[in-house]
This record gives sequence, C-alpha cells and structure tokens, in this order.
Amino acid sequence: MPDDLTPPAAGDASRETGLADALSERYLAYALSTIVSRSLPDVRDGLKPVHRRLLWAMHQLRLDPAAGFKKCARIVGDVMGKYHPHGDSSIYEALVRQAQDFAARYPLVDGQGNFGNIDGDNAAAMRYTEARLTEVAQALLEGIEEDAVDFRATYDGEEREPVVLPAAFPNLLANGAAGIAVGMATSIPPHNAGEVCAAALELVRNPKATLDDLLRHMPGPDFPTGGLLVESAAAIREAYATGRGGFRIRARWTEEKLKGGAWQVVVTEIPYQVQKSRLIEQIAELLEEKKLPLLGDVRDESTDKVRLVLEPKSRSVDPKVMMETLFRATALESRFPLNMNVLDADRTPKVMGLKEVLRAWLDHRHVVLVRRTEHRLAAIARRLEILDGYLIVYLNLDEVIRIVREEDRPKEALMARFSLSEVQANAILDMRLRALRRLEEMEIGKEHRKLSAEQKKLQGLMKSEAKRWETIGGELEAIGRKFGAGPLGERRTTPGVALPDTVVDVLAFAEKEPITVILSEKGWIRAAKGHLGADAELRFKEGDALQIAIHAQTTDRIVLLATNGRAYTLKADAIPRGRGDGQPLRLMVEMTNEDAVVTMFVHAEGRRWLLASTDAKGFVAKGEDLLAEKRTGKQVLLVEGGQEALVCVPAAGDSVAVTTDARLLVFPLDQLPEMTRGRGVQLIALKDGELKDAKTFALKEGLAWRHGNGTRVETDLRPWRGNRGGPGKTLPTGFPRDRRFGV
Repeated sequence: MPDDLTPPAAGDASRETGLADALSERYLAYALSTIVSRSLPDVRDGLKPVHRRLLWAMHQLRLDPAAGFKKCARIVGDVMGKYHPHGDSSIYEALVRQAQDFAARYPLVDGQGNFGNIDGDNAAAMRYTEARLTEVAQALLEGIEEDAVDFRATYDGEEREPVVLPAAFPNLLANGAAGIAVGMATSIPPHNAGEVCAAALELVRNPKATLDDLLRHMPGPDFPTGGLLVESAAAIREAYATGRGGFRIRARWTEEKLKGGAWQVVVTEIPYQVQKSRLIEQIAELLEEKKLPLLGDVRDESTDKVRLVLEPKSRSVDPKVMMETLFRATALESRFPLNMNVLDADRTPKVMGLKEVLRAWLDHRHVVLVRRTEHRLAAIARRLEILDGYLIVYLNLDEVIRIVREEDRPKEALMARFSLSEVQANAILDMRLRALRRLEEMEIGKEHRKLSAEQKKLQGLMKSEAKRWETIGGELEAIGRKFGAGPLGERRTTPGVALPDTVVDVLAFAEKEPITVILSEKGWIRAAKGHLGADAELRFKEGDALQIAIHAQTTDRIVLLATNGRAYTLKADAIPRGRGDGQPLRLMVEMTNEDAVVTMFVHAEGRRWLLASTDAKGFVAKGEDLLAEKRTGKQVLLVEGGQEALVCVPAAGDSVAVTTDARLLVFPLDQLPEMTRGRGVQLIALKDGELKDAKTFALKEGLAWRHGNGTRVETDLRPWRGNRGGPGKTLPTGFPRDRRFGV
C-alpha cells in the first residue's frame, strides 16, 4: 500500500485512495466493459451481446422460420428481463436493424409490419410489429442444444445464456459489423456468403493458401443496396491484408432515351447506408446554390425499388460527365471504412486481416464439431447401454420374468444374474408388456446396429483431424449452396469497376461570376458584384476605411497572409455579398493574434510567391503550400518577437528588389530557396531599421516605382545589383518617402 494511503480501521470497510487512482481504475473498468460487452463483435459468430441475446431469446420462444410471428414487444421484454438489462429502445433498434434488408445483407430476423425504409424513416413501435427468426439465424443456432458452446449465468443468475453461438453461417463477414467503443472502433462491410464459404473452403483444403488465393473467391464487399465498387485491386488487397482500409462505392445508373433526342439518368442503386431522402435533399441544396451546373432537376420516383431521375440542364451534356460531377459533389459516391477490430476467442480486441478472420471462424467450427461429436457419442453410449439390456431380456425372457415375479428385490437380482448396470436394470423394469413382442425385438436390434455403426463412424472422426476438416468442408459447401444461390445469394455489388480515364474538373462547369473582395482596415470583409474600378465609391463603418480590394471569380479561393506569418484560405463564394458591411474576418478564420494585419490574393495553380518579413528574412513558396482548409490556417513564415510578415508578392520575373530605410538591393530570384515553411534566408543585410518592401520583376524591363502622380522606371540597375544578403546601395534620388515601390 502506498505511504499516503491510510489503512482502514478495525471494522471499517472503507479506505482512502487518491482521486487519480480511483478515476483511472473505474474508467478502465468502464472501457473494458464497453469494448467487450457492447461495441465489438466476436470473431466467431460476428455478433455483439445484444444481438446474440436477441437470437437466443427468440430461439427460446420457438420463433423458428416455420413458426408463427410474435409481437416484438414480447421479444424485447424477454431479452430485457432475462438477459440484457438495458433500455428497451436500444434492444428494439438492434432487432429492427437485423430485420432490414437494406441494412443487413442476410437478415437474421423476419419482420412483419413497418420496420423502416431506405429513406431513413423509423420503424413502427414494438407493440405494432412482429418477428421470427430467419433460416440464416437458425444456421447460427444450429447445434446449440448439443453442448456445442459454453453457457454462462445471466446478470441475475436465474437463467443461462450462450457465450457464443455455434455459427454454421459466416456472419461476421457476410453481414458485417459496426461499433464505437472507448478508444477503438470496428467497421466491417458485408460480403457475399457464397464467396466467403468458397474462400473458407480454400483455406480448409490448403491451410497455406495466400491472401491472393482467398481474394480469387471473394473479390470485395457485397452491399445489400448494391452499387459499384470502384476501389483498385491493389487497395482492396492492402485493406484485407492489414484489416484497415476502405472501399469506394458508386450508385448504379442508366441512361434513358426520351422523345426528340432528350434523355435522363435513372439511379437504381445507391451506396450502402446512404439515406435516399437525405441524398435528394443534398442534391437539391447544391442545385439551389448553383454548384451542379450540368444538372437541371432531380425527381424521386421510387416505390419499393429505388428510382431517382436526374434531368440534365441541356440535352447536349454528356451523361458521363454530368454523373462525374455528381459523384464528386454528392453522396452518390461514398466510402465505407474497413477496420476489422474484433474480439478473438480469448475475448481480446484485435485487428485481423481477412485470412485471420476466416481462420478464427474455421477454428471455432472445428471446436463446435468436436463438442457436438462428443455429445452425440455420449448420447449413443447411453442408448446402446439400454439397448444391450433389452437384448438380454429377449435372450433370457423366461428367467427375467421369473426374477421379476418371484424376487423381492428384482433390480439387484437382475444385476447379479446377468451382470447388468443399474441403468440397464431400471430400463428393464420400466419396460411395458407390449414391448416384449417379437416385432419390438427386431426394431431394437435394428436400432442397435444403426447406432453401433454411427458410433464407429464418429469414433473414427474423433481420431482423425483430416476427417474432421473434411466434414467441415462438406458443411461449408452445403452452406454455400443454400445461402449463395437464389435471389438472396446473388451478388448485388459489382466489383472491379474502373474509374473513367478522363478527370472531370467540377469547377470548369461551375458558373463563374466576377466579384470584388473588399477588406477594411478593421477587419471587415465582403464581396461586391463585378470588378470595381479604382475610382469606385466604397462605404464603410464610421472610423473604418479600405485596406485592400482584389478582383476574383466566385469559383476562386482567396489566400490571406497575416503579419503573424499564418496563411488562411477562404472560398470566394463563401464571402458575404450584398450592400451591408460584410462580416468580421475573425468569424471566418481563427487568428491567434487578432491585431494581425492581413494581405490577400487569389490562388492560381502553379503560381509561386515571395514571402518576406521585417527582419529581411524570406523565401519562395508554391501557392499550393499556402492553402489551408482549416479555420485556424497554417503557419508558413516563422517570425520572432517584434518581427512581422511583411510582403507576399508573386515570384515572377528573374530578379528581386528589396528596400530598407535607406538602401536598395537587386539580386537574382534564383538565389532564394523554395520552401513550404520556415524563416527563410537573409535578403539584405540590416544595419539599422528593417525591411520596408520587396518585389520581383524582369531585369530587362527595368525596376518601376511610384514617382509623384506617375511611375518611374529605372533600367540601369548596375549600382544596386549584387548578391542576396548584401548591404545594397543608397536609395535612388526621388524614391518614395515611405520606402515602398507602390507599383
């Protein structure tokens, strides 16, 4: 015990402990409980505790596929009262999901009533719906009465529940799983059961099979809502090898020809877990915001099958190009993550690859086969023992009758006379007279021979591991034939679909409008329609004035560089427009220093920029390296105390001109390094003062600066030319007093 802990007094059950120790101990217990008892599925049957308890409770209620339905309220009540002491709503939601054919690839529950739809509508209340088990669920439970798995006491100790189901069906991969625990999560897509069984059979026949051998049988996920799998083969292989990755799914669509050369696109399958109603809302919103320039209208004509009609804005539009723009902008293309984080046979969380998952399931099936065989052998041995006693009766019928009639203790007499066990003696004494018929003797002999043959076969099975795996292979073939054929077993998601060769730039089709972005000295930003001239009259709040105004298009991205060295990015169409004062810039980006002054420019692909600070440090940066999609921006130019980012000008031409309070230096642009982040190098040697301005230019065109109301261009720059970091020469006569070029 630590020194700071006080031992409990005599008769006192409490003791003092540190708050941190108590919290960590309790939080760890909570985390483990969440991981094991709620969120992660078992690799052997692919079920979480709530789903396993639902199936067990329905099995106890004898809700087999051939039986009648029972109210879901009855089922939920049994589960909550006997096995799962949680809220009824969470139990019912789990039951509903197992019955939805658009959520579960192979539903475990056969629902009757309103169980929700692909639009995202909720199921009816549990008092209105009914359910029973499906054949898939029955396969998961097959053999559970034959000591195939371990049982444990329920939370109150009054009932028993299975620790895991026998799982003749590959539920983990076939139906997938999703869950979030404390510090970990799982996400497994559904697959085709016939393909999973074929891959498992390959592993049974060839334990050294490689991942590529398995992927020949199961090329990828098979989602209940269909769609097209557009992930590359290399990415799919990597995901299955590591247990982590993802799959891109696209909606399935066809082009329908109309009269007069018109056409429309009909979407018949949408990506998994995408709500149809929300998808239509998203498309409609983008249409209203003019972000889908090729689409004219969207219409929902769905019944029990999905049918979304997409009308083009013009019949001259290429359908493939229009759909590419929709795939990039909407949930018609989505990505399903793969994270095969499951509980292994020892109930330990582990991320497994495909081969590990299949191996764990097959090992479980082997354990189930051994336990069921042992259970059957024990039952046969008990029955054969009784049959042996019956045969002794028929061989010594007169003597048995005499003993039963004349002896005071017939059981002991029978045991002593014929060397019978107590079980055999009791069975003989319990026989009815009608069982002494000759026909009955023949039936007993026939049953004895049949059970003896079965016993010999099962004993041979227990002695040979090869025969056991051969038996498991036969079971896999049977499951594959049963659930891998017919409408339920047909593959719904088309794998191996190649993406179009042409890359569609959505912005190329977007409607561009000219705007002028205006930033005031006090940090208010707004956009005005059109490209305003220098003489345009701009109004600001009292005490405010123009800081900078630039011309842009609504499709542009605006980069802002603050004097604290951070770069921020705004979408031009997100800047408030209208006659008002706009919006404070601090509400659109999060500046670490609200007093920082910003300059802004329009981002252009391939353009480079010269960045410099007042301590005469600088470098060249690509425009792409200044983009920051986060509100907090990104630190680009590192500045130290008292220094500020000064300029951000296009790195064009071949020369750089820099000024200080009294000097000018011209040097080649290629003497500056290209960097993504840092302080840079010394542009000009500083004696006193600081860097005032910098610009790039073409040496043969000369250096221009503001002169009075005009511009002066100096072509003979030999006095000021030198190398980067040099001291420079005295400023030319007539140079602006603010020491800035001004043009």
